[in-house]
Amino acid sequence: MENDNNPGYDENFSSSMRAIVRYLGTVLLVGCLVGTAFTLWTPASILNRNVSLDIARAMATRVGRNATSVPPTATIEPRELIGIVAGHSGNDSGAVCPDGLTEVEINLDVASRVQEMLYQAGYAVDILDEFDDRLDNYTAKALVSIHADSCEYINDQATGYKVATSLETQIPVESNRLVSCLISHYAESTGLKFHAGSITYDMEYYHAFREINVNTPAAIIEVGFMNLDRDMLSNNADLVALGVSNGILCYVNDEPLLQIE
Repeated sequence: MENDNNPGYDENFSSSMRAIVRYLGTVLLVGCLVGTAFTLWTPASILNRNVSLDIARAMATRVGRNATSVPPTATIEPRELIGIVAGHSGNDSGAVCPDGLTEVEINLDVASRVQEMLYQAGYAVDILDEFDDRLDNYTAKALVSIHADSCEYINDQATGYKVATSLETQIPVESNRLVSCLISHYAESTGLKFHAGSITYDMEYYHAFREINVNTPAAIIEVGFMNLDRDMLSNNADLVALGVSNGILCYVNDEPLLQIE
């Protein structure tokens, strides 16, 4: 080529290349400086720290245009507990009528109705077997054991209901008030008479009274005689259950006693 041996040409070419490199270096340096300045010059860098945090929280919790607002979940108060023993359940039939009607059938029927009534009133209810393992140190607002009396004809006075609590209770005021509430409301609901003269040793020394927590008020009720009171027990079980549940509610809600005529 014509310039292969021309020293001036090589010198001019080298000068041009150095100029290009310097130009590119300058462009890169300016770019870096501008980028650094832009990074430092952000709204957050010129705002007070607390203001920046507030903006960050607002951005993090903002609701989109199409988002659905969800109300906070309401706190549900736990239901207070009441225990109901369905007499003889899980153990034996109890008293038996000549036509096969058993006491345990009546007890379970009434207990399930009482459970529903008390639940509707805002309480949790355990239905317990006669010798339920849960009775050991059982703790509740109250415990009531439901039974029915003999199906044999004794005399014309063998009608009515009975209620008792433990003679050895450590909380006599509470337990006796539970008994009084049951007596007054059961009479009002069913119209049956209180058969106080036939309260037995087995009622006053009922086994569950010794098993439950000493601070749980407890009572046992014989809801009627399966002979003369059979119509009430079999055909008007809602009235029977209402008398028991209202008596319990009288106690747990500290309501005044009804006047028994």
